[in-house]
Amino acid sequence: MRPIRVLVAKPGLDGHDRGAKVIARALRDAGMEVIYTGLRQTPEQIVAAAIQEDVDVVAMSILSGAHNHLLPKVVELLKEEEADDILVVGGGVIPEDDIPYLKEKGIAEIFTPGTPTSVTIDFIRVNLKRSLG
Repeated sequence: MRPIRVLVAKPGLDGHDRGAKVIARALRDAGMEVIYTGLRQTPEQIVAAAIQEDVDVVAMSILSGAHNHLLPKVVELLKEEEADDILVVGGGVIPEDDIPYLKEKGIAEIFTPGTPTSVTIDFIRVNLKRSLG
């Protein structure tokens, strides 16, 4: 069985990627293949990379406050590309009050600052069991 493939992306204009790099390293150390897109990615760039790299998961880190627009846009574009079987998760500075809206829009889970990386790893593994066998 092939490893879980995860695209770690930084949508929007924020220029801080320490959290994204920490999660990318933790996912890699847990045996997943990680593709990191770098800073300032548009939803269109994220979706194109996800499809090109044939990933199982898109993990987005966002601090800019534009999460209610950018994260659902990625889910919408994945659906348009018939790639909505990709698990989409988000993390970063996201107010608790915004999390229900994001989940309603198709983000499987939101991980806020201080969440242990093991929680994210376990969530991905559990939620991909159905599709990876």
